[in-house]
Amino acid sequence: MNPEPTESSDPPEEEKEAQGRPIGRRVLLGTLGLGALGVVSAPVLQRGMDGFLGAVSGKDPTGLTGLLPNGGGFRYYSVTASVPNRNAQNYRLTVDGLVDKPATYTLADLRAMPQTRLVKDVQCVTGWRVPGTPFEGVRLSRLLDAAGVRAKAGAVRFTCFDGAYTESLTLDQARRSDILVALRMQDKPLGHDHGGPVRLYVAPMYFYKSAKWLSGITVTEHVKPGYWEDRGYDVDAWVGKSNGRDDDPTS
Repeated sequence: MNPEPTESSDPPEEEKEAQGRPIGRRVLLGTLGLGALGVVSAPVLQRGMDGFLGAVSGKDPTGLTGLLPNGGGFRYYSVTASVPNRNAQNYRLTVDGLVDKPATYTLADLRAMPQTRLVKDVQCVTGWRVPGTPFEGVRLSRLLDAAGVRAKAGAVRFTCFDGAYTESLTLDQARRSDILVALRMQDKPLGHDHGGPVRLYVAPMYFYKSAKWLSGITVTEHVKPGYWEDRGYDVDAWVGKSNGRDDDPTS
């Protein structure tokens, strides 16, 4: 994920939806032949495919519908069978852990902050690439600075409101200028299928590091491997320098 694995603070009990069994790396890699299908090019057919995938993904406990082509060269992908929707009224992002000033942000709070726009290729570890993809959002370093990271901190852990996906970066990686808490993609607000309303965007790494449906940022002492690292992917996922791949760098 990706296909976008991407990729949590749990929602209230009354809002929880049934979650499917997470799938492993072997299952994902065993289906790479689907990538040869490419992206459906005819606009009418593509809209039909997008609608179909969005409708059936919530009823697919394997998550394998996410490996089929979706709009703009991306794939609809989740490691659970369903993901609750969040919007401007009920979205919250928490920043906690080894910080002096824990905080909770609404979508309006994040939108009111200075925004950074990056245009770079998106590279999936399974091989597909979407060139020249704009992302826009708040630099992660800004949120960390506002929280006041403590001296013994060395890493940042990310959780997601799908209830399953996690990721981590070292503190040095998290402070890079090309790491965003993203609110927009392809010059549009992030839709649910692409991890909205807020996702992580880690420009120089494989796309599984860019966790979808972001809900928690926790500053920790050490890196804890995320969802896909527990299933065999590299913790440091620099494009072209990890996971046994030689793709061109994205930045």
